[in-house]
Amino acid sequence: MTLRTPAELADALPYLLGYRPEDSIVLVALHDRERRGRFGGRARLGIPANEEDWPSVSEQLTQGLIKGSERRGARPESMVAYLCQEPGSGESGHDVMERLRPLAQLLRTTSGRLDVPVIEALCISDGRFWSYTCPGQGCCPPEGSSMGLPGTSVLAAAATYAGLQVRGSLRELTARLTPWETTAAPGQEVALDTASMAIVPRILDDAGRAGVAEEALALARRIRDRLAAAPAVPGMRPADLRDDGLLEDEEAATLILALQDRATRDRAAEWMEGDEAGPALRLWRALARRCVGPYREHAAAPLTLAGWVAWSTGDELEAREALAMALGSDPDYLFARLLHQACNEGLDPESIRRCLRAERTGRGPVRNVQSPDPGAPRSPADAEPDLEGESHGLGAAPSPASRRRRRTRMSVSASVRPPRRGPGAAGGQRSRPVQPSRVGDRPGRAGDKADWQLHASGGDGGGRGAEEDG
Repeated sequence: MTLRTPAELADALPYLLGYRPEDSIVLVALHDRERRGRFGGRARLGIPANEEDWPSVSEQLTQGLIKGSERRGARPESMVAYLCQEPGSGESGHDVMERLRPLAQLLRTTSGRLDVPVIEALCISDGRFWSYTCPGQGCCPPEGSSMGLPGTSVLAAAATYAGLQVRGSLRELTARLTPWETTAAPGQEVALDTASMAIVPRILDDAGRAGVAEEALALARRIRDRLAAAPAVPGMRPADLRDDGLLEDEEAATLILALQDRATRDRAAEWMEGDEAGPALRLWRALARRCVGPYREHAAAPLTLAGWVAWSTGDELEAREALAMALGSDPDYLFARLLHQACNEGLDPESIRRCLRAERTGRGPVRNVQSPDPGAPRSPADAEPDLEGESHGLGAAPSPASRRRRRTRMSVSASVRPPRRGPGAAGGQRSRPVQPSRVGDRPGRAGDKADWQLHASGGDGGGRGAEEDG
């Protein structure tokens, strides 16, 4: 499909991302093929509330998109920029457009310095859109142009036929993985406190750690099968509520605490394909929603498992979102960081699946997980799968000293420590900015338009794994 007008570009955005962005800067790379632009990778980042942050964010996002495209072998020739934000109290869509105009100009000048111009920059707000590249000769109405009803355009029909789906808004996607803030949260927190007192001492003790792993994995299998047997429910929110009702507070608390142990988490990661994957993903989402109050850091483990299963089954959109949220929960969570990087760079998850299949086969139906002696040699048959090492193609080989440090840290995980109860502990979620999606865009001239082609493949090789939500 060929897109020729700003209206068609505005209508295409949800299909390029797979969801409707909110409060977002989006850059889309274009690769020129005989003067016909072809979409490449995408980059998205939230719009900073503080205007002083706009220059650094523009630089970070543009460079991230270009460098990510170059790593995949194709530097973009140009970009399309989108600014998406709904009006605040007392604002109109036109007010939003004017308020964000300096940000649009920063994106254009930043990408221009990198020789990847932005040839179209659009603001989408309140069901309307405006072009920042309009030469101001009456071609664009001051009140903006209507976006029309979602899903009713020719593009929507063609995208649906091609298999491109829009899965709701970004807020709806993240809600599936966000800890509860409802009247049920205090009860879950009490269950986590109780489980913590019983389970954490056992995890920290070599003799009890294997028992915790076996009990937790047996419980997780029962709940996974329970979820698989539940009748289907249409819609994300109703389905998540159904899953929440099938999981008891005490069961969730036991699994959340047990997954803080790396060996237990890695064995749970084996449920990554076939009939096991769907119910496992639902379980990891449900556990992430139960990491309430001061236990929010504990969400890194179930969020990483959710991201891994989503990536393994081909859902890169949810994978990137879940892994970015895991890093928001615990910026030092190495497994999430490595998976996030690998997914964004378009690597094939099959190398990790092969390792996990081999470990599962070698362990056999029943095998105790023994805490290794850091100084003792480990044969391949006795080794736990190291999902954070070079064997998976996810990072550089660690030094022997770093391997010892990592084994100690993960066996007695920092996440296993009792939750902080100091001031502000209930909301004690650390945040460190995650690198933005990679893919290029460059500022451009008003009349420098081209045709853009939207393909089911997501573009010129740059789209796969290129979007990284920050």
